[in-house]
Amino acid sequence: MNPPVKIFRFGVEDAKVVATSENAPHLHDYEEMLIGMKGAIEHFIDFDAKVINAPYVSFVTKGKVHRVKPILKNGECDLWVIRFSSEFIPETTFQLYSSFHNNANISFPSDRCFKRLVVLCEMIYEESEQNHPDYSIIQQLLRTIIAMFVAERKKDNNGTLVTQNETFLNFLSLLEEHFRRPVGVGFYAEKLFMSSRNLNLICQSVLHQSVSEIIETRKLIEAKNLLTTTNMTIAEIGFELGYKEKAYFSNVFKKKAGQTPSAFRKEIKRLFS
Repeated sequence: MNPPVKIFRFGVEDAKVVATSENAPHLHDYEEMLIGMKGAIEHFIDFDAKVINAPYVSFVTKGKVHRVKPILKNGECDLWVIRFSSEFIPETTFQLYSSFHNNANISFPSDRCFKRLVVLCEMIYEESEQNHPDYSIIQQLLRTIIAMFVAERKKDNNGTLVTQNETFLNFLSLLEEHFRRPVGVGFYAEKLFMSSRNLNLICQSVLHQSVSEIIETRKLIEAKNLLTTTNMTIAEIGFELGYKEKAYFSNVFKKKAGQTPSAFRKEIKRLFS
């Protein structure tokens, strides 16, 4: 496994290299944030291309096909690129998915908190360049960045907070409270006083996933978190997350994560040792 987070600054010369090279739409197995200070980008994502002028923030979830073309404006291009694994900040990443479900890009008014975002990027870069980076410091800085632009994502053009689909947010709240229990779609639908079909339709429209897929994703994130931060056995973690049999939990984990819980734990421990 590569380092759980990478950060680098992308400038004019980098933009010129990209402009003369093949730049086909692609996908990757990590999360990516782009924080643009100068210039612009043409961002192809969700099968649509849009030009975003700096200052901006873009978030690309892993597995999503996209392409970024940097654009010089007044001869300038300057942005931070942060790439990190989902399990590096699992609880925050899940919140990030819901906040950016219908728009990967935010045009960030420079008179709000954008300058503080840039300072935080510089702090992450300085720590990552140490001989022995302290990833706990980087985690906290990255969480702060995400908290700031998730809050910005919820504002309208006048800076006023607006809400997303209320039912979906209520579902996420219930999920955080109950995802460890062995309950399914019907449980959440009943709590929200609606049919399972309608709850599935809402989740499909927001995250393009069924309720069951969202529940499994949340369980997987927590499983990775427990494998990373505790000494619980595989069976204990499975039981904690509502799986009665260790073998079934391991099969579900491997299907979604591409490796067994034991293999994941060994790899993550080697990384953080």
